Amino acid sequence: MQIAKVRGTVVSTQKDPSLRGVKLLLLQLVDEEGRILPKYEVAADIVGAGVDEWVLVSRGSAARQIIGNEQRPLDAAVVAIIDTVYVEDRMIYSKKDQYR
Repeated sequence: MQIAKVRGTVVSTQKDPSLRGVKLLLLQLVDEEGRILPKYEVAADIVGAGVDEWVLVSRGSAARQIIGNEQRPLDAAVVAIIDTVYVEDRMIYSKKDQYR
């Protein structure tokens, strides 16, 4: 899994029928120090994440299984909204502090 920050949504009116009703998010990846990386990814959202929230992203076959038994052309899925991240006893992210 990878940590990422939600940057926005991706809307597509023409897509594979198996993706109808699936919310797509534009994510920017985050490193272990909490720095935003210049890498982006689109992922299906199954947890209702919003812009600026930090999330956990699952990739590959694990992402496809999470969305259900249907065969969907997915490479990534948002599987959790992060509350806090600690690295070596140091908090690098807190959702609570983000909105103060």
